[in-house]
Amino acid sequence: MKSVTIYSSMMCSYCAAAKNLLSRKGVKYEEIDVTFAPDKRSDMTRRAGGKRSVPQIFIGDEHVGGCDELHALEQAGKLDPMLKG
Repeated sequence: MKSVTIYSSMMCSYCAAAKNLLSRKGVKYEEIDVTFAPDKRSDMTRRAGGKRSVPQIFIGDEHVGGCDELHALEQAGKLDPMLKG
């Protein structure tokens, strides 16, 4: 299974929803909290092509986007194949 990284911040309902989906699927992920970490937010923004909102989700090195995009992949049946790579 490919690695999953989710950049998040405290009190973010979209972050919680994305993490809940991944957890329900049994997917282990690395969470990087950017709330009080400008260096980590800067890294996230660079990796996400300029996007500054959270969550920003990566499967392997591929940028998935945010919570809505993650759920759309799941609804389309594309998330599991991406995770398996």
